[in-house]
Amino acid sequence: MTITTANNKTETASSKNEARMTLEILRYIPGTHSEPTFQRFEIPYVEDWSMLDALGYIKDELDSSLSYRWSCRMAVCGSCGMMFDGIPKLACETFLRDYYPRPIRVEPLENFGIERDLVIDQEPFLEKLESVKPYIIDAVANARSGKPGVSASHERETIQAGENRQTPKELALFAQYSMCINCLLCYSACPQFGLNPAFLGPAAISLAHRYNQDNRDQGNADRAPPLNEEDGVWSCTFVGYCSEVCPKSVDPASAIQQEKVRGATDWALSWLLPKGAS
Repeated sequence: MTITTANNKTETASSKNEARMTLEILRYIPGTHSEPTFQRFEIPYVEDWSMLDALGYIKDELDSSLSYRWSCRMAVCGSCGMMFDGIPKLACETFLRDYYPRPIRVEPLENFGIERDLVIDQEPFLEKLESVKPYIIDAVANARSGKPGVSASHERETIQAGENRQTPKELALFAQYSMCINCLLCYSACPQFGLNPAFLGPAAISLAHRYNQDNRDQGNADRAPPLNEEDGVWSCTFVGYCSEVCPKSVDPASAIQQEKVRGATDWALSWLLPKGAS
């Protein structure tokens, strides 16, 4: 790859004396550029600036064509995941002061196609997420969809029951996994996903586990096929880097291992119990 330097605006005498930092940012537009290149930008060093602030300065003051995703600026939306010196992080909670004065290399998340510059193609992940049905599946939904095994009387009882009560102990079983913000840092860190793009992956499995653990949910059987197929939980080799980079301490590696136990248990019971028993 080549590195080019941005044509910065003319500096004043005062700006020459202020602290500066250099960002090397990957630039690439598929179909337009033959290969990715790095462009070097020199910016003011402001101790309180996050990487997102720095990128905003570049876009506003130096090169308006720079493309990247962002939204909330507070580590909630999960939009601004990027690679900083080879480590996946959120731009909004990564700060210039952690790298000053050395240059910082900024790249899109690894293991994904590039839409433009720092923007990745999220479509493959969204398809995986949809396959695990990341929402509560209950008796009412099953009855209305015409699925067998749910009587009309049971549907009426469910509706009349009103709110679903949940104890703190029941909530604790899945609360940690509900913190996932789909930032995809775990997919960028996962060596198995890098080798096998068909792998269901840490975030999708964590969210499937979150709903499987919810006592209000009855969708374990619906999620079992994608979780237990060849590219499901069994592709994970338990490196654990996904949990290390997670900004919300979701611990997807733990969720995957627990779903392995669930899948193995269900398989064993299917052989031991008479058909139709549960």
